Amino acid sequence: MAAKARSISPSPDPIGAGTLSGCPVPAPAANDMAHPPQRPADWTRILARYRTPIPKQSLFELTVTLVPFLALFALAWVALSVSPILSVLIALANAAFLVRLFMIQHDCGHGSFFRSRRLSDWVGRAIGVLTLTPYDVWRQTHAIHHASTGNLDRRGVGDMPTLTVDEYRAQSWINRFLYRLVRNPLILFGIVPFYTFFLQNRLPVGLMDAGARYWIGAMGTNAAILALAVGLYLLGGAQVLLFVVLPTIMLAASIGMWLFYVQHQFEDTYWDHEADWAVQDAAFHGSSHYVLPPVLRWLSANIGVHHVHHMASRIPFYRLDEVIRDHAALANVHRITLGESLHCARLNLWDEQSRRLVSFREARRMRAA
Repeated sequence: MAAKARSISPSPDPIGAGTLSGCPVPAPAANDMAHPPQRPADWTRILARYRTPIPKQSLFELTVTLVPFLALFALAWVALSVSPILSVLIALANAAFLVRLFMIQHDCGHGSFFRSRRLSDWVGRAIGVLTLTPYDVWRQTHAIHHASTGNLDRRGVGDMPTLTVDEYRAQSWINRFLYRLVRNPLILFGIVPFYTFFLQNRLPVGLMDAGARYWIGAMGTNAAILALAVGLYLLGGAQVLLFVVLPTIMLAASIGMWLFYVQHQFEDTYWDHEADWAVQDAAFHGSSHYVLPPVLRWLSANIGVHHVHHMASRIPFYRLDEVIRDHAALANVHRITLGESLHCARLNLWDEQSRRLVSFREARRMRAA
């Protein structure tokens, strides 16, 4: 399922691209609420008015995320003198703020956090050192994800490995075993996050032959991570790395993997072959609205409002609440609660006949029938 990376705009916005390029954005019609659009592409004009970042709000969101993260990091470090267990517990709590920092990096990659593209890029690169994610590489592979999500003929970059039922049945037994292994929740949310953030991110995977820029970005991030790790080791020893840094990154990576999974791997998601695939439909129908409790919604920076994000990726995360509040039609699309999301972990294969994700067990029952 590997796919060669193509040159794609870093901030694709499938139903709104170009609407803010120097032209005034029309206000929504008075009957937008009474008669909401019926097609994904029809939301373009309405969503465009939410795309402008608010500089003071962006700075506020960065401050209330970075300051607690640094404070908890320092507290976990100090707690080493009391108990390594206490230090680990504080570090695990701090993972929530690292997730939120990653979401800010995510918005920087879309050019939606600051009005200045240069400022967004450098803030994103700086956060990338903390998240172990080379910003320029991730920005491009994530753009590919936005431009190809739900396309069965363009899998392999920035997405979860997903086979159709027929493809799975056509595999050799060893390939079926490996696919089942990687889709096992213990592997997918335990081993895969470690591999992704500690190993895969050290190279511009997906962009290996796409130019020096991505190698420079990846190696520059690696050098900064190494310098930070050496500095922490010299100042606090191996304990700081083992009991403060490692638990924070590992839990944050697992949470991030889960969020990304639930946002696209739900039963009634969207997949189509190139001939029938449409980016607007994939954005709207292939992304969930993960309805989280208020605290978790804040810590995850509204990333659960993923269908709106995919339709208009230039909307800052702190304005997604506005969209949902203003448009009940969007608030009620593909809703998945925290409890309901646990079922998604058992879905493994795309059934092209019923057009839904199914479990391995259900796929076997369909074959027997």
